[in-house]
Amino acid sequence: MKNVAIFGAGRIGRIHAANIAALSGVRLKYVCDPVADNAAALAQQHGAQVGSIEAVFDDSSIDVVAIASPTDTHSELITRAATARKHIFCEKPVDLSVPRADACQRAVEAAGVACMIGFQRRFDPTFNEAKERLQRGEIGTPEMLVITSRDPGAPPAEYLKGSGGIFRDMLIHDFDVFRWILAADGDEAEWISATGSCLVDPRIAEVGDIDSTAVTLRTRRGRLCQINTSRRAAYGYDQRFEVLGSQGLLACGNHRPSEVLQWDARGVHADKPEHFFLQRYRDAYRLEMAHFFDALQTGAPLRTTIADGVAAQKLADAAALSHQSGQPVRL
Repeated sequence: MKNVAIFGAGRIGRIHAANIAALSGVRLKYVCDPVADNAAALAQQHGAQVGSIEAVFDDSSIDVVAIASPTDTHSELITRAATARKHIFCEKPVDLSVPRADACQRAVEAAGVACMIGFQRRFDPTFNEAKERLQRGEIGTPEMLVITSRDPGAPPAEYLKGSGGIFRDMLIHDFDVFRWILAADGDEAEWISATGSCLVDPRIAEVGDIDSTAVTLRTRRGRLCQINTSRRAAYGYDQRFEVLGSQGLLACGNHRPSEVLQWDARGVHADKPEHFFLQRYRDAYRLEMAHFFDALQTGAPLRTTIADGVAAQKLADAAALSHQSGQPVRL
């Protein structure tokens, strides 16, 4: 039996808590959140108890911590968990500072604990099927990746103030997908160019951020990736990518609430894509948590590690620098 404590009882914390509680051989023991009502409600829902940070790290029965708290708490909690020899699941990013993220990686490696970063897109059944076909060589050698990532609407400006900017907050998932698809064989990015605009909401510019971006990456072997993102898509949550290979193409489309097509005199109609990430990635969140605990049990390698989190963070920093300077960045 693995005893778990979760930090964060907000939106993503509730998702992870439910998925943890549903696993066999796993017990959610503590819920920690500075908002007492949120912590109490989530703890009651899953038969856990409300705990403090100190109680969690002082409790030798806790094997695992799941970190779903605000970004500015991640690095401290990772470091404390590593020092206490507890395995770690942490939502992205590791930290908004690359030096602090590097320090977290060193602490985890020194402690010898498992640390998985929550890049749930790797566990999406559609995306994962494309990855498996790519590994089987069904389209030959991958040469180009095009990622489209558009939210249905922008988060509040107050959230964006502490988010680290669109490249670190939103595109970090896309940078991880780039590495997962094109750099899995060690062919990492050597060049990145990023630009962006504020087209969705002028209040986003007022807090120093942008809401629309275009990014190009080139790997050491010359493979190319283009990422386009927007904080607004009137038609729903738009999450697609395609891989062009020497012998074909793999295209991953959006998920819809139903796959029914209606044909009538007005035209052909289909449901819009799923509304947001909570719906689009519900299966991915469940599968990533199951993978994490299965890896702890069997000793199998984790699909996403703290090293992946740090690598994606470095790409996000380089993209931000390219946008600010108006020049490409060599890595």
